[in-house]
Amino acid sequence: MQRKIFLKALGLVPMALPLAELAGCVSAPKRPQSPARGDHEAARAYITALIRYEMVKHRVAGLSIALVDDQRIVWAQGFGYADLKRKIPASETTLYRVGSISKLFTAMAAMQLSESGKLDIGAPLLACLPGFEMKTRQPHVRPITPRQLMTHHAGLPRDRLKGFMHPHPQPFADLVKDLRHEHVAYPPDEIFAYSNLGISLLGAAIQNIAGAPFADHMRREMLNPLEMRDSAFETGYSNAASMAKGYLGCKAIVEYPLRDVPAGGLNSNVVDMSRFISMVFAGGASGGGCVLQAQTMAEMLRPQNEHVPLDLDFRIGLGWFLGSTHPALRHVGQVAGHGGATRLHRSQLYVLPEHKLGVVVLANTSTATPVVDRVAAEALALALEVKTGIRPQQLAKPPMAETPISADDMRTYAGSYTTLAGLVTITSTGKGLCAHVAGRRFDVKRRADGTFALAYSLLGIIPLHLKQLADVGFSRKTLQGRDILVAHIGAIQLLAGQRLGPTENDTGWERLLGEYDVANLDGDFSMFSDVRAVGEHGFLLVEMKSMMGSKQTYRVPLLPVSEHDAIAQANLAGMGETVRCVTFDGVQGLAFSGYYFKPKSSSTT
Repeated sequence: MQRKIFLKALGLVPMALPLAELAGCVSAPKRPQSPARGDHEAARAYITALIRYEMVKHRVAGLSIALVDDQRIVWAQGFGYADLKRKIPASETTLYRVGSISKLFTAMAAMQLSESGKLDIGAPLLACLPGFEMKTRQPHVRPITPRQLMTHHAGLPRDRLKGFMHPHPQPFADLVKDLRHEHVAYPPDEIFAYSNLGISLLGAAIQNIAGAPFADHMRREMLNPLEMRDSAFETGYSNAASMAKGYLGCKAIVEYPLRDVPAGGLNSNVVDMSRFISMVFAGGASGGGCVLQAQTMAEMLRPQNEHVPLDLDFRIGLGWFLGSTHPALRHVGQVAGHGGATRLHRSQLYVLPEHKLGVVVLANTSTATPVVDRVAAEALALALEVKTGIRPQQLAKPPMAETPISADDMRTYAGSYTTLAGLVTITSTGKGLCAHVAGRRFDVKRRADGTFALAYSLLGIIPLHLKQLADVGFSRKTLQGRDILVAHIGAIQLLAGQRLGPTENDTGWERLLGEYDVANLDGDFSMFSDVRAVGEHGFLLVEMKSMMGSKQTYRVPLLPVSEHDAIAQANLAGMGETVRCVTFDGVQGLAFSGYYFKPKSSSTT
């Protein structure tokens, strides 16, 4: 979540900007100013118009939404098409890949086992997952626990990319043996670090304790009690006729099966997901039975990371993200939710536990990331106003300061930073500051509140007002001895990155500069292309282009720690996932996350 927020702030999440919109010829529907209490029709009319506007703007093929008020579905409807070619409309029963919303169910299954005394979420993971072992560079590190897996504070790599998406994926439980020679990225409880890998290990532990296949256990203990009859955990698409096709832009293509089923393998529809939301509001009760005890559900929604200074204002429960940076959901009480994404499908779920209101939005197109989030947030905020009269507080954005950036600030901020968006370099122009991110140049402007903001110019000529940039401020502070970059979104502060100091690289990694191909793809979906190791301003960088729809280029600074190992630094300097120098088929290259990379000059020999 933090990664997505920060990438949005830098304009690196793809944003559709049709020429008609730039010319002012397209207008979004206007939100009702003061809807009457109980006027669900006015709310529905606005959200319907918003959905249709956003779907056209972002070229989304199909989308379904459900709005839940405690134990009843207020509204459930589909828009567009589940199958464009056959003209099958999307409906409330259309099945989608819900992606990472699956993690909420996996966390609940772990808590069910905790209630029965079969799983101690505070004990070492090894106790419930025999054979689990990973290397660490930090001495005296405490063992990883299931609780840390659920809060993404175990310090694990984000993914095991080799085999992540494959026509015939290996069982996810095999990850245990694949990780024995890999390093953790951070010490446990050092920082929030989102990890699909961690939730898949939790799923392997659940499977081991249950003595049954994970998908079967989830159906018996979770989906059936919730009466989610059309839903299932599967590696790929459901065989049901109601399964939506997936679209890359406007093109229907095959969605590769997923190995990490506990992290993202649920197929569901908005009606079934509404039953899950109602269970949350009922304190774990559903269909006359008890899926979880009320105190367990309350614990899952309680912040678990208040003791982690580097998380700043970011909060997470057991599986649940707590709070939202979306303007529509500020000052509406407790917000909990989770989003999801496969290569082609997108999803967003939010709940307001105090008001017993929830929403879920599912879509079948790769460009729908901003659509599902905006529709879900605005639908929930408007439903809250209709139900209670509470209107989200609109915060005025700090205006830009009239005084220029001082020479002291130019000296203070100029430098290189490792961030979730890769290397960010801030330089002085003599009259101000500019930031260089993934090949884009942003002007740095001071805001009246003392923070700084980024401004982007189209082709370097036409200033472009991107809402994601205008809403975010940046500052620097020292925390736990680290010179960190802080993102300010409204009143929320999030860790964006850390300033890099000068590096001395005498480990010989310069010999590995050049272009690379994956040598052991073996049928996997290739998540990246154009892989290069380059040197720039004294830093060693790995540069690659994402193949997950955005085609965005990322440039990650490497910190060599030995002749054979380097750290791919993310938002903390000196920490991150490991890149190794290896010999593969007699050729020296790189290894990362299960893949081997050969120099292109040797790939054709």
